[in-house]
Amino acid sequence: MVLLTMVLTKYALVNSIFFSNISFKNYTLIHTTYQGVTLTHYLFSILAFSILLITTGGYIVNDIFDIYTDKINKPTKVIIGTSISIKKGWILYAITTFLGLLFGLYISFITNNYEYSFIFIGTILALFIYSKFLKKTLLIGNLLIAILLGLVIFTTILFNEPKPNSSNIIEAISNFGTSTYLFITMFTYIIFSVLTTFIREIIKDIEDINGDLKIKAKTLPILFGRKRASNIAFFFSCILLLFLLIVLQSLKNETLFLAYGIILILLPLLYFMYKLWFSESKKDFSKLSDLMKIIMLFGILSMSLFLSK
Repeated sequence: MVLLTMVLTKYALVNSIFFSNISFKNYTLIHTTYQGVTLTHYLFSILAFSILLITTGGYIVNDIFDIYTDKINKPTKVIIGTSISIKKGWILYAITTFLGLLFGLYISFITNNYEYSFIFIGTILALFIYSKFLKKTLLIGNLLIAILLGLVIFTTILFNEPKPNSSNIIEAISNFGTSTYLFITMFTYIIFSVLTTFIREIIKDIEDINGDLKIKAKTLPILFGRKRASNIAFFFSCILLLFLLIVLQSLKNETLFLAYGIILILLPLLYFMYKLWFSESKKDFSKLSDLMKIIMLFGILSMSLFLSK
């Protein structure tokens, strides 16, 4: 999902927005001559590899700290502590995280964006703190993971936005309009990513309540019960629904985007909310987690529609 998000953000979203004409009422503003996309295909591969390695490291360290809960929640899917020893798990974590940071620092320095290196450092620290401490807390860990996934879109655009050469007022207006449009579009996808991930994280906490009880975690379902946690997930689903309705309303003249959004995102979300309202068992919440992941996937895949504009 992370790699797909990065590829579509760069090649479908950024490229489509910056390398097509922008119309403003009856005037077509001519784009300036850009210095080119910040990252070549090779450098983008380095960026993607860095983020994938850091993400992998996050999964590994999370599995290390979750050995005992995973043996209860998903005994057939436990790898660390069974197929791979804890010691080897730490070694794999160190290798993947170090390489991810190394590539991140390389891409930041080679593009003269030294300050961007803090994104990679901060992400590594955030994933470790989440796995060690915040995952057991009330909503903070859920929100952190949601924000980090939204950061994938932001980071990809940050590294790939072209640098314009503004030489006259028309080009300056065009550049400003294009950048504003990209910012609004990026912000829309980030909100969608954060909300869907946050809801799914709450659902996963409900699903994993038995294992979390053993380690005395203070997650939402443990402190308030499954039903109340489910109602809170439903509340945030309503916020997501309202957000989607606003986005779809703004796309009423874009037939392809509108049809895609209604059929593949809005209707599945309504079905998700219906099932969530009546869910009670671990199996029910496991299916809901998978369904939300599908909704997230279709949301990200909608970036490909920009290629047709």
